[in-house]
Amino acid sequence: MFEIRRILASRHKIIEAVARRPGARSLSYRKLIGELPPPHHPPETPRRRSQLCKQADFALDAYRYWTSAIGQDPVLHRKQWEYFFVCQALYERELLEKGRMGLGFGIGSEPLPALFASFGCNIVATDQALEDAVKADWQKTRQHADGIASLQNPGICAPATFRERASFEVVDMNHIPSHLAGRFDFCWSACCFEHLGSLEHGLRFVENSINTLKIGGVAIHTTEFNLSSDKNTFESQNLSIYRKCDIEALAKRLELAGHQIEPLDFTTGGGFIDDYVDLPPYRLEPHLRLRIKKYNCTSIGLIITRGR
Repeated sequence: MFEIRRILASRHKIIEAVARRPGARSLSYRKLIGELPPPHHPPETPRRRSQLCKQADFALDAYRYWTSAIGQDPVLHRKQWEYFFVCQALYERELLEKGRMGLGFGIGSEPLPALFASFGCNIVATDQALEDAVKADWQKTRQHADGIASLQNPGICAPATFRERASFEVVDMNHIPSHLAGRFDFCWSACCFEHLGSLEHGLRFVENSINTLKIGGVAIHTTEFNLSSDKNTFESQNLSIYRKCDIEALAKRLELAGHQIEPLDFTTGGGFIDDYVDLPPYRLEPHLRLRIKKYNCTSIGLIITRGR
């Protein structure tokens, strides 16, 4: 335990040293990766594990493919990486196919429902009630969906096709309704469950989301990850930051329930910007790591298969 703390402390000092590195602050995707056209089809990549956001993923042909598929230019931003992670993990598991059923939690203004519908999937997109979104200021920042019309994206999926394949429901992620149980081939959320009230609320959501899947179905969730400490963290009604110990405890709970979580990979990468921390006010890029309160954080993606 002492050795782990020593390593974490040493890494924290290194991160502090490069937090304001001038060279990193001027980097963009084009400067770091180059101007390369996206491939026409999803290319082969190393199979996704449950892992942290890191620079190496941004150089993948698959990264350019999926960002192009959602109508975005690639940027060095962890939120865009979360979309890539969800898409690539589902594609590798042959879940983005005609007739598959998908359930999205906390959708906000995501392009993923439109993308998955364009692949032939039938999608139920969900978000919290409007009055709750207003209280939490999600509506003000355009991070709330109030109906299926707000999720249409003609550049990704033809409106008629989208209306045929996608629907919308109001769902409280802390109280997933029973009529959604056992219906879906996959479900997902992108950086949502850290906002559910506490660390434990988020962990319970992940467990409960598995109940919406058919046997063998796959859940993909991303959330905030604490790079600074495996002992202390930030926890509040509106935001909680998960540590390695929290994720490992969740994995044990899932496995005891008979589910399978893809191997946990906590390596942070060795790229130039893997140790660069974006400080408030945050930039568009590079933004793979950021400072929240006194903790350096990034995104982590989890892949869980429902067992019997």
